[in-house]
Amino acid sequence: MLAAFSDAATLRHALAFEAELARAEAAEGLIGTEAAEAIATLCASIAIDPAELAEEAALAGTLAIPLVTRLRAALSDETAKALHKGATSQDVADTVLACQIRAASDLLDRDLTRITAALAILARRHAATPAIARTLLQDALPIGFGLRIAQWQAGIAEATNRLRHEIEAGAVLQFGGAAGSRAGLGGKAAAVSARLAAALGLPDAPPWHARRGGIAGIATALAITIGALGKMARDVSLLAQSGIAEAREPAIPGRGGSSAMAHKRNPTGCQVALSASLRAPGLAAGILAGLPAEQERGLGGWQAEGPALADLFLLAAGAAEAMAAVAEGLEIDEAAIARNLAAAGLGDDIGESAALVVALITRDG
Repeated sequence: MLAAFSDAATLRHALAFEAELARAEAAEGLIGTEAAEAIATLCASIAIDPAELAEEAALAGTLAIPLVTRLRAALSDETAKALHKGATSQDVADTVLACQIRAASDLLDRDLTRITAALAILARRHAATPAIARTLLQDALPIGFGLRIAQWQAGIAEATNRLRHEIEAGAVLQFGGAAGSRAGLGGKAAAVSARLAAALGLPDAPPWHARRGGIAGIATALAITIGALGKMARDVSLLAQSGIAEAREPAIPGRGGSSAMAHKRNPTGCQVALSASLRAPGLAAGILAGLPAEQERGLGGWQAEGPALADLFLLAAGAAEAMAAVAEGLEIDEAAIARNLAAAGLGDDIGESAALVVALITRDG
């Protein structure tokens, strides 16, 4: 996940934008084929120091300005005029972010799928295991222990599906030019956009420079996903408490120990997910705050999105990896479950827990 948002990835996607834009425009007769190939060759071979470019971008206000300046300096005068034709800096920045989001989503989805698959198995296995439920942190009526697990699974599966939908809708090509009107392309901008999107592996879309709902939707879906992982983590950590001990994280060498108390087995995977769930809402709120963008292209709002989204993906990745290990190795103590149920003295009628487990798991995969 760090690599997906690294300087190297950012430059790779930005250079790919310029190369494929030139090829798309050459295919539509807007620039010469030789110029397009010279641009593409340069984009594939140029060496750029990210630290130097970052210094220049800080002054320019965007990465694209010093990047395009460097590329033009390495091209002939005529070819330099063909570079970046009809595009604007935000086209590059938003398209780079869309590419990074899709790469990050593929990585995150693997661990989320691991979690939902492992939890589905556990939920079915313990669907009819009578256990005491707890509401408002107090003993309630009995449920099937698997119903609690099925609710974790359903929450994470729902969040995963929501995130997939938001990414498919919101991580799309940005190509609108200086004011979002696609000026200066002789009526061929739509064809160029379609070619560019296909080359970059992104859905094509009309310009969305100041319409940031897609990015906000992705951020919110990430925060919800992290929260769903946190819900599971909260419950597992409560179940692992001394005196309850109905479930605990898998025993992994070097994990969960205490420097002062050798007897302890701390739920450190849950700790990772819970700390992520505390940070995520603020990051998502920052992106939501940028929705009232000014007119055709905003100031300050969209520029804040990239770092916040990267942090959200990193938090989600850490939480998902930690909880995947927990889900795949969760230790469930049926004797402790039975002991706590008997101590509550509320019988063992678990209602329709088993049927609800099947309904939840079937619905959410």
